[in-house]
Amino acid sequence: MKFIVETRNVRKVFYTEGDKVEALKGISVQIKQGDLVAIMGPSGSGKSTFLHILGGIDIPTEGTVILDNTEIFKLNEKQLAKFRNQNIGFVFQYHHLLPEFTALENTIFPALLKKDKNAEKKGRELLKQLSLEHRINHKPSQLSGGEQQRVAIARAIINNPKILIADEPTGNLDSENTKNVLNILKNLNKKFNMTIILATHDNFVASQCHTILYMKDGLIQSGNSDEKVK
Repeated sequence: MKFIVETRNVRKVFYTEGDKVEALKGISVQIKQGDLVAIMGPSGSGKSTFLHILGGIDIPTEGTVILDNTEIFKLNEKQLAKFRNQNIGFVFQYHHLLPEFTALENTIFPALLKKDKNAEKKGRELLKQLSLEHRINHKPSQLSGGEQQRVAIARAIINNPKILIADEPTGNLDSENTKNVLNILKNLNKKFNMTIILATHDNFVASQCHTILYMKDGLIQSGNSDEKVK
């Protein structure tokens, strides 16, 4: 069995104004390729910190993170940036689209960093698949919340990542757009065997995933990568 994500005793400590905050207290998980995983837990449980470390955005205080057989924190900064761009897609609650760029320009940005000559063609095709072909030249301020999130998903998957990490991807969406985004993620998971790891407070969102991991106080309290949702 191939584990595309593996963490060993991952800890993260923050120091603020002389105070020590242990956000992660030693997390060891294994996630199979093609799994669709929900991470649940109350605010402050460490969900976002864990996702940021999984994606190589933040560095653990201690521990090991292995993605697709690569121990990512043994890479230098340039190597890690390249690995992220080629293997990991990110979707956040607040979209983080560049306000001065159009939907198409936002979508193709990671592909341009990769120097993909077909970036624009791929971007147009993705936006069409996400029913955004009529919004291709609109800037984020001209898009609804659901449309902005679909652009963010297009941007996240344009380089065909093996792993998609989503932090509360439906947190600011109404029920209809939540279902739309979930359907997109489930289709990506099924069609491309893309491993998707998302943090959520929403029981409905979690129920659509294969696996649920519960976090509390910086630890995985229950659930594992073999536990399937009934």
